[in-house]
Amino acid sequence: MTTPWLPGPDQWQHPVRAELSTGHHLRSIHADDTDLDMLAVMGSRERLWSIYGEAWGWPPADMTAEADRADLQRHWEEAQAHQSFNYALFDRDETELIGCCYIDPPEKVGADAEISWWVRDEYVDSRVEQALDLFVPDWIATEWPFRRPRYVGRDLTWSAWLALPDC
Repeated sequence: MTTPWLPGPDQWQHPVRAELSTGHHLRSIHADDTDLDMLAVMGSRERLWSIYGEAWGWPPADMTAEADRADLQRHWEEAQAHQSFNYALFDRDETELIGCCYIDPPEKVGADAEISWWVRDEYVDSRVEQALDLFVPDWIATEWPFRRPRYVGRDLTWSAWLALPDC
């Protein structure tokens, strides 16, 4: 079942994979990515909490691999149902999960999608992060059916986003 925020599957299919100019790629995350995801998330947990903690309560300090696996399975199922999307950023051979990009239906008024992304601490200000920062808005504009995407943490702060009225 598709949700009203996206066209039906007969009109539009979500991208399965997206290639960055650096040789890295985005693809839908799934439970089999748990080991790599745990390393990425928990290795950058403090910074990720400073970004997503107040809004999402994520990532918790005590996150277990089992909880992460369940969360990744939920993300996979939501993507298959066109409810929301979590794309992981990988190196060419998928030996390293470098970050994630979230594409969600709006929770706050004024947008038709809410998009955010992050990279691991060691990639902050790197060529890979710069490529991702340029790539995501263009990808959304060319491959996704949104007219008013909101880049939370980019075109407004998370605090400003939290202050907006709910949909």
